[in-house]
Amino acid sequence: MDARPSPAEGRIRIETTDPDGRDSRWCLEQYYAELVRRFDEGFDVGRSTVSDSAAYRPPAGAFLVARLGDRPVGCGALTLTSPRTAYIKRMWIDGSVRGMGLGRRMLTALEGRARELGCDTAELETNRALTAAIRLYRSAGYDEVAPFNEEFYAHHWFRKALADAEPG
Repeated sequence: MDARPSPAEGRIRIETTDPDGRDSRWCLEQYYAELVRRFDEGFDVGRSTVSDSAAYRPPAGAFLVARLGDRPVGCGALTLTSPRTAYIKRMWIDGSVRGMGLGRRMLTALEGRARELGCDTAELETNRALTAAIRLYRSAGYDEVAPFNEEFYAHHWFRKALADAEPG
């Protein structure tokens, strides 16, 4: 099997951006539409924790967009829930680039940004319908923990000690 990256994978870059920027909003619209289709109960961003984009702005947050050339193909965000804990949200990868390791790259980039903000722990949660995400989090060293928030759509909560992780 050829382990070299695909040509598209080599052209994908992940950048910190404005959570209210055009590409960020487009990614979130695609993400929310996918959740509506995939969740048994549908999806309403107003019922989800951290629905305000201001939470994803410095100095206590970050919003990342992955681009293939000029086209946005993924996003992820984090906000600090304490001075040392990053809460990862809104991670989404476009179906056209899934299977190329971009989800792992996005997660690693978010963890790196969390470290830059002084965090030693990352937390996230997900819905049972997102089985690939659950596999990704487990394989990336996240441990399933008791619920740490009241996210309406969550069935699985995860935590990772970033001090034990490779730098992003």
